[in-house]
Amino acid sequence: MGVILFEDKKTAGLSPASLARPVSMIPCGGYRLGDMIQSLGLPIAHAPRPYLRGVVETVNSATLTGETADFHLLVNGRLVPAIATLDSLQEWVANPEPGVVFQEDTLLAALVPAAALKQWDFSAESLIEIIESKKIPRRECSFPVFEHPHHIIQYHLEFLAANLSHRIQCDKYEQPITGLFLGPGATVDSSATIDTSEGIIVLERGAQVGPHAHLQGPLIVGADSSVLPQAVIGTHTAAENNCKLGGEISCSIISAFSNKAHFGFLGHSYLGSWVNLGAGTTNSNLKNTYGEINLEHGGQRIATGMQFLGCLIGDYSKTAIGTNIFTGKMVGACAMLYGTITENVPSFVNYAKQFGKMTSVSPKVASTIQARTYARRGITQNETDRHLLNELYKITQSDREHFAGELPQEPLVL
Repeated sequence: MGVILFEDKKTAGLSPASLARPVSMIPCGGYRLGDMIQSLGLPIAHAPRPYLRGVVETVNSATLTGETADFHLLVNGRLVPAIATLDSLQEWVANPEPGVVFQEDTLLAALVPAAALKQWDFSAESLIEIIESKKIPRRECSFPVFEHPHHIIQYHLEFLAANLSHRIQCDKYEQPITGLFLGPGATVDSSATIDTSEGIIVLERGAQVGPHAHLQGPLIVGADSSVLPQAVIGTHTAAENNCKLGGEISCSIISAFSNKAHFGFLGHSYLGSWVNLGAGTTNSNLKNTYGEINLEHGGQRIATGMQFLGCLIGDYSKTAIGTNIFTGKMVGACAMLYGTITENVPSFVNYAKQFGKMTSVSPKVASTIQARTYARRGITQNETDRHLLNELYKITQSDREHFAGELPQEPLVL
């Protein structure tokens, strides 16, 4: 038996978080669905959007027709990584009976005989046709699922505490004081203050907390990440590996290799990977009216039901010093922000509207910046990285045209 994480058409509705990665690899609640499902102890492959094939280990004909495969568990990548979801899937795998879980017309999960998938073209629509033709019975099960971008923050706040409790049961940690769990090589300066009154704090392997920093749980700092001196890292923050954390942060998700290292505030926000926030960058997470925050997304106005909601920023985007981002704004991948951000900014846009300048960032410029950014972390850019940037530029072209027509291109970085 193997697990296949597939994507459906609603995945695009989770942009910008879903632009540069399969939706099952979006962090939420201290986990990514793709990583959480590893607890099932089964081989995992992805069936992502075509331009993401190669970014992760993808399903192929050998995956579907392996001699030892009897069933495959197919999981919609939009399922929220919650412990209750994992428990339901574990129970199903332990007692493997063919079945399918729908939420209205959306396929969420299915346990399907391996032989039935030989004609699958890796799309959700084709998978539904196979399930219906084989008359696979419905299974009664309920899963939380991402529908809109703000759900990433909403479910993160809901599930982080329980997910952290699960994490410390699965791995070995030292507990120098009640509620503080340290992975191998993790260190906390003696002058740092720790508040676990509202939830536990987990520092993964090699994580470091500098002098006079303050941490409040529930909170997780990923492997080899650093909390810089005098930083205030508030409740419900989850940073993945190789991040730098400074200033004031609360209720936010910071993906791998991203930096929020300087003074300024980040709250109720999502940062993709390889994002850098310049010194003084601050976002608003509360309207002056204290009213519900609405998102403008995909030509729709979405009522979030949330009083607190910051920004969502896609992979590889960066802000200049002193950037201020209004409440509930979204920024695509490979964008550059300057000044005050009062509207959503599409991918590959150099946004300095306050200073009378807006240009597009070409894939060549983005690739040059990416190579330099990687080199600072000892990573070598490869052809897959460059191909992804080119594809992202193509699929987001209509967003830029709708936003500002024909933008002049930013010259190549010297």
